[in-house]
Amino acid sequence: MTTEQILLFAILGAALLLFAWGRLRYDLVAMLALLVAVVAGIVPADHAFDGFGHPAVITVAAILILSRALRNSSLVDLAARLLGSLGHRPSIQVLGLALVTAIFSAFMNNVGALALMLPVALAVAAEAKRPASEVLMPISFASLLGGLTTLIGTPPNIVIASFRAGEAGQPFGMFDFAPVGLSIALVGVVFVALVGWHLLPKRQEQQTGQRPLVAIEDYVTEVRLPAKSAYVGRRLVDIETLGQADLSVVALVRNDDRILAPSGFIRLQAGDILILEADAEALQLVLDKAELELVGAADISAGDLRSDRVGLVEAVIVPGSRMEGRTARSMRLHTRFGLNLLAFARQGEEQHERLGQVRFAAGDVLLLQGEREALPDVLAALGCLPLAGRDLQLRRRGGSPWSPLIFLIAIGTVVAGLLPPQIAFLGAAIGTLAVGDVHLRELYESIEWPVIVLLGAMIPVGMALESTGGSQTVAVPLLHLGGHAPAWVVLGLLMVVTMLLSDIMNNAATAVLMAPIGITVAHGLGASVDPFLMAVAIGSSSTYLTPIGHQSNLLVMGPGGYRFSDYWRMGLPLDLLILLVGLPMILLIWPL
Repeated sequence: MTTEQILLFAILGAALLLFAWGRLRYDLVAMLALLVAVVAGIVPADHAFDGFGHPAVITVAAILILSRALRNSSLVDLAARLLGSLGHRPSIQVLGLALVTAIFSAFMNNVGALALMLPVALAVAAEAKRPASEVLMPISFASLLGGLTTLIGTPPNIVIASFRAGEAGQPFGMFDFAPVGLSIALVGVVFVALVGWHLLPKRQEQQTGQRPLVAIEDYVTEVRLPAKSAYVGRRLVDIETLGQADLSVVALVRNDDRILAPSGFIRLQAGDILILEADAEALQLVLDKAELELVGAADISAGDLRSDRVGLVEAVIVPGSRMEGRTARSMRLHTRFGLNLLAFARQGEEQHERLGQVRFAAGDVLLLQGEREALPDVLAALGCLPLAGRDLQLRRRGGSPWSPLIFLIAIGTVVAGLLPPQIAFLGAAIGTLAVGDVHLRELYESIEWPVIVLLGAMIPVGMALESTGGSQTVAVPLLHLGGHAPAWVVLGLLMVVTMLLSDIMNNAATAVLMAPIGITVAHGLGASVDPFLMAVAIGSSSTYLTPIGHQSNLLVMGPGGYRFSDYWRMGLPLDLLILLVGLPMILLIWPL
């Protein structure tokens, strides 16, 4: 190996370890890898940022915008109404939810499709009085399966198409992935619906759909502000400051008037009754310092904490959210965003730590109280996905039909070869903005910037793998195997290695790194590059063994009460099924 190759493999090895470690966000890891590669002279400095203008990056950004537009459209209302009549048989429910999720995911971002279906799945589980865990992992896997079927279904397909364009002069078309991907998706959806959900563990602590994921009734207390208190005449925020973000004032009662989610700027009066949500330590601190009188545990339910003006919502923290790694105290949720954090759950278990001190993580489920009209915008700004709005409508009613129509026109222009994907879908994204289905602020919020940065940074590194001959070095063992075994065995091994790699690092990054290796192996065997690129595409999106391989898996971990080890129970047989179905289909449609 040359010095350049040794340095490049060291950089990629360190990046792989950091991806698996998960303490640093994947976009930061990718930028560090690019920076080190440039400093080491492996990636030319004048080409370091070529990846950010790459057609694959532009296409991914456009699809993310279109996904938001489709979420705002009337298409979702239609699907929700259809799924409301699934009956009570678990397999039929899971099949219906998984099938619709897969269809959505074929034409929009995987996480976007899952975001549409999460509230619907929870509602279906609640209606049937069954654990949410029976439906959430199946629809997460279905969102990944559906993405296999089209060019725009998942970022790895877009990446693989761009590699094919560089190799064969023409990228994979819009539906070139469909023969193989659709076969896998259909078999996979039937598997998770009829067999897969039975493999998931049934635990005592898993919440049934009819119960809220987090509850507050046992932690609400009433206190009275006596005339002797030094806080008479001061602002409510001063009381909250005493609690150091471990306390929320969910209501204020004055002269028989109940004010929910009161403003922190209200001036306190003698005799005011404050309804507090706090742990024992924070409550005692406030009682002592503000000289409050304890009335007793409040006889109150979640229903008493909402009104026409104020709502409660359960939301999950999305990977890449601005809340990750921060505390409620440092974010000043009430003073800056008008939110009361009432409770939170992690991996399906309600936590009773001091709320102001806990560091949020992706997948945490929060129970939030705030102004109904402001909640959708605030949740979007924080990077939270609404799960169950307790009688709260978080999406615009009566979405227009324009976005699906614009999207279909864009697909038609790509299929007809009139425009390349990046131009057609960017134009469609601008079209949805023009008709008002996506607002300008939503347009920028809908783009998952960590994914864009990841792709922009990893593409030059992936290109360096080929230019330095690193892909040839990695391909040598596979080529050696090809001298003693049929080429289809090498193809299958390439798919397996890609599958395993995608379970510990981002699937788009996996595609960027494995595509050059697949091309090199194909050339070494004297075979067509198409089946090898297709194998990498399928393997890159087969992230079923861990929650960290894909955002969809991580998003359902908290609401479903899953543990890290639960994923392989359904994911391992699904991976084997994908290999058994996918490999013959690749060989049939894309001969060696």
